[in-house]
Amino acid sequence: MIRQTVFGFKIEKTAEELTAHGGLALLAEYNHGMGLREQADRHLPGPGSNRGYAASAFVDSLALLLQAGGRHLEDLRELRREGPLLKLVGRDEIPDSDTVGDWLRRMGDPKTGQAGLVGLGVVRDTLNHRLLRRDERKDYTLDMDAMQVEGEKRDAHYTYQGEKGYMPMLGYLFEPGICLLDEFREGNESPGAGHVAFYLDCVQRMPVGKRIARFRADSASYQAELINELEEDDVFWTITADQDAAVSKLIQNIPEEAWRRPYSGCDYELAETVHSMGKTKTSFRLVIKREERKQKSLFEQEKYFHYAVATNLPEEKSALDVLAWHNQRGQAENFNKELKLGFGQDQMPCGQSHANAVYFRIGVIAYNLFVGFKQLACPSAWGRHTIATFRWKLVQIAGRIVRHAGQVVLKLAAEADLLTLAHGIRRRCYEESLAAS
Repeated sequence: MIRQTVFGFKIEKTAEELTAHGGLALLAEYNHGMGLREQADRHLPGPGSNRGYAASAFVDSLALLLQAGGRHLEDLRELRREGPLLKLVGRDEIPDSDTVGDWLRRMGDPKTGQAGLVGLGVVRDTLNHRLLRRDERKDYTLDMDAMQVEGEKRDAHYTYQGEKGYMPMLGYLFEPGICLLDEFREGNESPGAGHVAFYLDCVQRMPVGKRIARFRADSASYQAELINELEEDDVFWTITADQDAAVSKLIQNIPEEAWRRPYSGCDYELAETVHSMGKTKTSFRLVIKREERKQKSLFEQEKYFHYAVATNLPEEKSALDVLAWHNQRGQAENFNKELKLGFGQDQMPCGQSHANAVYFRIGVIAYNLFVGFKQLACPSAWGRHTIATFRWKLVQIAGRIVRHAGQVVLKLAAEADLLTLAHGIRRRCYEESLAAS
């Protein structure tokens, strides 16, 4: 017989119970141990009939899908092909994509008070509390930031950047890296809307004995009402200052001798002054960075580019210290990137905004569970890895499921050190499940 392939091997179907995502069982075990399924069934509306799926079937399946790397509801087909692995972790059935889409629309339906979305908020808060309870820190830094999600959806509106989509507001606790609060917003909603209410909602979600002690945000949060609230709460804060007429005039009036290069060879200069807004109750420091423009446009004749940061950090913190600490809020952008690209939130699945809000919140829950998994169940060296690295190193391991003498064994095609890692993760997942119960 004449060979008609490049290599000489054959492809045939096997009846063995195999999986291409053996490490996904470890994530599923952590999710379940932390109470994802139990909390979903407790706080979300149940099925409409005896033949319907429980809420946990949808939430658990979507969380696993996003953690495994799925980016569309249609990718549930690929997850359903992992039948032996899913049965291993107690997930016997996976709803199809059409059923999931209908469920998302029902859970976010404004006519029912968005009961599912509200319930998912309780699930998110409960799981966050369980994670924070294991953290020895008492004081945390809140980074507020918006994420642009592009989408040519029926209900989507144009953002201020001129693209159609959504603009969710997110509040991250910088130290553990979890998303404390998510608020799904339309693309055309003002970037500065509702910041005080959002901050207060974050404060209310902190467990007893823990508090938000520091706050960072961009210029959308440069609002007198928010600054007054932060001052009353005795919170240290830095906010990128909006260079309105008052701030611009203040910068122009800074004497030339007040500008200093923070260190030798630095290509920018720093200065600071004191400022107050019309409705702020106290004045605050204004740290300004100026950098000479490398190339001027035909319409821009300013010699310097200015960047200003408002803050109440104490005087012993130099202008350079203030700027360096404020720039750490760039980590919130990395959190956004991990949530958006790592967990498939760059594209929304439905034409209705209220359904996409439910999907987005499940994405936040899947993200937070992963943060807890790598911090509490994995060795410390793995804490720096993104979900993409976890998939490459741990999740996408071929495995064989063997049933013998009443026992089920997941045999992984892995080296001894990786098997040792898997055993350690399972032991810590069990310990965390006991602590969470």
